[in-house]
Amino acid sequence: MVPKVYKCYINGEWIEKSSGEKIDVENPANGEVFASIYTSSIEETQHALESADKAQFSWQMLPPVERAKYLYAITARLKQEKEHFAKLLVMEQGKTLVEARYEVDDTIKYIEYSAEAGRRIQSAIFPSDLPNEQLSIHKVPFGVTVGLMAFNYPLALIGRKIGPALIAGNTMVIKPSELTPVTASEFCRIIHEAGLPKGVISMVVGYGHDVGSYLVSNPITKLISMTGSTRAGQAIYKGASENVAGLVLELGGKAPFIVLDDADIDKAVEAAAISRYANCGQVCICNEMVFVDSKIAVEFTEKLTNRVKQIRVGNPMTDVDMGPSLSPKGLERIDAIVKENIAQGAELIIGGKRPEGTEFEKGNWYEPTILGNVKPDHASVQQEMFGPVLPIVKINGYEEAKELLNKRDDSLSAYLYTNNHKLIMRSIQEFQIGTIFINKQIVGYIQGFHSGHKKSGIGGEDGIYGIEQYLQKRTIYMNYE
Repeated sequence: MVPKVYKCYINGEWIEKSSGEKIDVENPANGEVFASIYTSSIEETQHALESADKAQFSWQMLPPVERAKYLYAITARLKQEKEHFAKLLVMEQGKTLVEARYEVDDTIKYIEYSAEAGRRIQSAIFPSDLPNEQLSIHKVPFGVTVGLMAFNYPLALIGRKIGPALIAGNTMVIKPSELTPVTASEFCRIIHEAGLPKGVISMVVGYGHDVGSYLVSNPITKLISMTGSTRAGQAIYKGASENVAGLVLELGGKAPFIVLDDADIDKAVEAAAISRYANCGQVCICNEMVFVDSKIAVEFTEKLTNRVKQIRVGNPMTDVDMGPSLSPKGLERIDAIVKENIAQGAELIIGGKRPEGTEFEKGNWYEPTILGNVKPDHASVQQEMFGPVLPIVKINGYEEAKELLNKRDDSLSAYLYTNNHKLIMRSIQEFQIGTIFINKQIVGYIQGFHSGHKKSGIGGEDGIYGIEQYLQKRTIYMNYE
């Protein structure tokens, strides 16, 4: 198979190369290079920013309903090519075909929700302290924004960012993860066919230390929206500080799945399995560790183990439940943490290795894994796994679970299974976390708000509050005497 060469997209034009460096894109299922793309030079990155700046005012001056028409044109094409994009996601990211189809659907929802919001952007008028005056607060775009994407949802994260940015009147330069740039390039083909004005969306490709850093620190950039690790977010925070650029950062998480002794164990088991092994555990709000009450720990662990044994691992283009991890380095890190935790005294209940069989000899494969006898200070609890490994920690009730949760800084999400309504209401007040799933498996509704607390981010995405992140407030004191 001859790898297909993809291009970056700047100011309505396809850019083949200038930096000379090429990134090869591997299929996680077999390790084969199926595509490549040339990285963007600093000059091209500057050109993308300048083009966005040039296009921004005209885009801002379009009525929101006119901007929405372009967004609907984009989603119409995505609907026509749903299967093409789904299979591309499988090849590039490794998620199953079923999950990939859901990702395309979610991308469409993100963009269409933003388009629908075009008529709902609200400003305000307040009484003045003096006669013949008016005090009003208007919402206006930031200007040029930058969207930095993680590798786990190469298409949905683009839709999640460009939808609200564009409907609010901003332009955006997107930079996909260097591990998953192909879907982004194909998405730019869609927006080109939809007739989006030049410069409104451009795409550059590169690494965080060069192209990413240049985008973040450039004075043209007025807001950065980034999904990725806490360490990357901290670097962006520093890089944006000189220009005091706006920030929307969705960073790392380590979600505990808390199961109290009065919980419906069967429902909790099913939710714990789905919430851990979705997308091979590569979801920021995934169940990263179970805190289960010691009174029910044995029963819960036995049932969860039996449930996880049913997960079918294999070619993600076929009818399976879990595909490969994205990168060899990520897989090596996961395996190292498992080995370290076993050395610390954890019990390997299931998994912990590459699956057996010829189809798993190449690619980034790892069995669905459960670790028992895990302590709160063990490696698998202290470090974000982002893979198909689930440590189980025994706790003694709600108070201990709350203490373990609240002393962490990676406060993106948590799960709580209990039928105690008093504790449910307390958790809403007491859990220092961005999202709580109460008697609920992993989910993300378009009208919700996806945000982290502490070191898991600033700002947030989705829903009306997500669109607000892309709007500044401008106060007007007007005398009309």
